[in-house]
Amino acid sequence: MASKFLLVAQREYLTRVRKKAFIVLTLAVPLLMAAFGFIVVKVASSDNDSTDVVEVRDDSGLNIASRLANSTQLQFEPSAGTLAEAKKAFQKAKHAGLLYLPAGLDVEKPEGVQFYGKGNISLKKQQAVETALNKAFSELKMQKSGLSQDQLDRLRSKVSLQAISLDDTGKEADSNALATSGMAYVLALAIYLFIFIYGVQIMRGVGEEKSSRIMEVMLSSVKPFDLMMGKIVGIAAVGLTQFLLWGLLSFGVSSVIAPLLVSKMDKKAKTEMATSAKANPNNMDNGPQSGGEKFEQQMNEQGSVKVMTGRFKAFEILANLPLGTILFGFIIYFLGGYLLYGALFGAVGAAVDDQTDTQQFMLPITMPLILSYIVGVSVILRNPDGPVAFWMSMIPFTSPIAMVIRLPFGVPMWQLALSIVLLILGFIGTVWVAARIYRVGVLMYGKKVTYKELGKWMFYKG
Repeated sequence: MASKFLLVAQREYLTRVRKKAFIVLTLAVPLLMAAFGFIVVKVASSDNDSTDVVEVRDDSGLNIASRLANSTQLQFEPSAGTLAEAKKAFQKAKHAGLLYLPAGLDVEKPEGVQFYGKGNISLKKQQAVETALNKAFSELKMQKSGLSQDQLDRLRSKVSLQAISLDDTGKEADSNALATSGMAYVLALAIYLFIFIYGVQIMRGVGEEKSSRIMEVMLSSVKPFDLMMGKIVGIAAVGLTQFLLWGLLSFGVSSVIAPLLVSKMDKKAKTEMATSAKANPNNMDNGPQSGGEKFEQQMNEQGSVKVMTGRFKAFEILANLPLGTILFGFIIYFLGGYLLYGALFGAVGAAVDDQTDTQQFMLPITMPLILSYIVGVSVILRNPDGPVAFWMSMIPFTSPIAMVIRLPFGVPMWQLALSIVLLILGFIGTVWVAARIYRVGVLMYGKKVTYKELGKWMFYKG
């Protein structure tokens, strides 16, 4: 029995890895992903290179226009004349917006401020203008309270929070929410794609062999259960081989491209800070520090260099994560989730004659998988210890994705053990159901299958 099962798995594996499509796809995906990432960074950086000009018509009498600080994204310019004249001039000019500060504006409760734009105004632009206004009004209120510019500079503070993870034994380790969330997202995406891509391959492979009547010959020497499990394991081996090669090739490509991107972003960040310093000379010269010291402080405390460098240093924090538990859990849920769903995909492929008929049976199978991914990245990532995260990591159909999202954040061992036991029980149950459907469906031709018919197949004897 074992030898026939292994022969089927070997046949599935060798047949697929020898195809040109497998070789081309394996080599092309890392390059395409690297190119895609480079294009995204390029487009994002080119979008941030442009500076939008916002005209300001200030009738408030509070001189708010002169307090609005320019940035690399926004540049404020005063507009002369009445509001009507400013509107006409704005419509002719190629500017991003017109900000109107009405007369009689109350500093304590500024209402009636209007922002005109050509077409619908983007949320990013509106928030940038609101941020500049809030800062200007805050400084005005503090100055009216009797504070000097020097005192205002000293009142400004920016706290850099150092996150530290403390385990049950009292051991401390650096923590980074960006790195932890990034790892959780990558692990969940890998399982989601693996189950979908190779689960569909199982379904199509069974369907093609059934339609060509090869299945009748194979079943004369191999039991249906051995045939089904051989296909699942063989295709799983193909997937693992491809993922391993993708990982090695991606690491090689990223080791070459990443340093180039880091160098480019560091240069761009320094240029942006220098531009910001020139655009706001008042912010550089006031206070007890010299202009050079002020610029250095902004580079260290507010500059993009620190933010961008921090993103790459986040990978160093991965060493402080429970990598052993994460790797063990990922392998278990990676294989367990695939075997659970792979058996069901195989049963669907055996039950139908035409691939177009698979849609009605695919929905109940794929809905838990899609739901667990959507809820995982939107809810569980934000609250990995909440009730939604707990229950979804216990249900076998959702635990492969839900639990791997929780693993980088730390999961109690009893929850991990219970979830694995439930996943194994769920896998055994789905394999039993799939095997009962598979043994009848692979030899059933020319009949439209319904859910009622599938229920009968599960209890056929023999």
